[in-house]
Amino acid sequence: MKNDRLRRFTGLAVIALTTLAAAGLMLVVIAADPGEFARPHRLQVADGWSLLYDDHMPPWLLVLLAVVLTVVIGTAIGGFESFVANRSRRSPEGALKRPISPRTIMAATRGVYAGEVTVTVLIPAHNEEKSLPITLASLKAQSTPPDRILVVADNCTDGTVQVARDAGADVIETVDNRHKKAGGLNQALRGLLPHLGDNDTVMVMDADTALSDRFIEIAKARFTADRALMAVGGLFHGEPGHGLLGQFQRNEYTRYSREIERRRGRVFVLTGAASLFRPAALRAVADSRGTLIPGVPGDVYDTVALTEDNELTIAIKSLGGLMTSPRDCTVVTELMPTWGMLWKQRLRWQRGAIENLAAYGVTPTTVRYWAQQIGIGYSVIALASYFLLIFLTVVALDEFVWFPFWITVGSVFVLERLVTVWRGGWRARVLSVFVLPELVFDMFLNVVFVKGIIDMSFGREAGWSHLTTAAKETSA
Repeated sequence: MKNDRLRRFTGLAVIALTTLAAAGLMLVVIAADPGEFARPHRLQVADGWSLLYDDHMPPWLLVLLAVVLTVVIGTAIGGFESFVANRSRRSPEGALKRPISPRTIMAATRGVYAGEVTVTVLIPAHNEEKSLPITLASLKAQSTPPDRILVVADNCTDGTVQVARDAGADVIETVDNRHKKAGGLNQALRGLLPHLGDNDTVMVMDADTALSDRFIEIAKARFTADRALMAVGGLFHGEPGHGLLGQFQRNEYTRYSREIERRRGRVFVLTGAASLFRPAALRAVADSRGTLIPGVPGDVYDTVALTEDNELTIAIKSLGGLMTSPRDCTVVTELMPTWGMLWKQRLRWQRGAIENLAAYGVTPTTVRYWAQQIGIGYSVIALASYFLLIFLTVVALDEFVWFPFWITVGSVFVLERLVTVWRGGWRARVLSVFVLPELVFDMFLNVVFVKGIIDMSFGREAGWSHLTTAAKETSA
């Protein structure tokens, strides 16, 4: 009951903070003196062809204030995040509070040789006989293949188990698991972790994912070079196909990967598509559940969390763990082929992210995540206001009026959209230049955000959806 009330409060808190930020900006705009509105000017372009333009622009003081405010907020968030990261590496806090902080790990392993870095791959699979062969093939094609592959077959009713064994993988079949992916992985890890040394890493990989050829090689090199490193995550890209909806998702993933690269690998989320962990990190999480971090003691994955990869990331960070996502550790993962499936996926992601924040509260580790949620909430108001303003302008004017100032601002926005998806190929670039389709897609995601907040505020139960083989074949 207490957790339910806390989740409701978290949704309301995000709404309140977002509304206050929007109201504050509105007050600034109202307080600024716009001056007298001049009538549009007519420019004769050619014989019989002219256009109207309005050279009015916001007061320079307001523009300067907006720029300064943006820079200050961005710098403050980035600076605080760097402070937290540096504290994790250098802080003399006791090992009881931050058992996997770099300082603690370096002290515990000084002068100890734990052997070469090895990789055991865990692939949770529920009825994945169609996609599993591609995943296993990408593992065998690695420049440095894994030492062992374990397929965690969870309540499968198809040929997943046989497909895995035919490909040479070991299989663990879950027993009475009612907690989906997280529960299946917990069962596998309980039997696996006690037998692993400090350098025997565990890679958790989705059954619908293909790795870049050097993924494991690069990850092993990172673990070898830094014994305090607790996790290496992949940068994910979308599979081909699925028309315009697929391109929307590929552009989104391309921008996210680019952002992580610009952050020099500093991770927001250790993707569930493919991430590697030191046993020390997973053991520390299991041992700290119920005391330092939320969850059931002994479980690596929190079975209550809707987004177990996001929750595990916050858990490891909260315990002081160092992690990274190298630019060359990339994966190709499945996309949602229909709007309905995308709605279910993103609603789960959004609710899971906020519920994880409700579970952990406001801490130095979670401040960055809270800022993200408030930023998303603010974008809901901003984008909705933009569409409303465009609609009212079109309805109110008999003739289109050009606004040079806003055209300039819009051109910068278009350039940013283009540059951030450039590596995605010509289709990504063309879609980004048209702008409006992607804004509509962004509005769709904003509606999902609002739906998630409303559901949390009213205490509605969240669901966990799985893209079935039948659904994949139907959409193909």
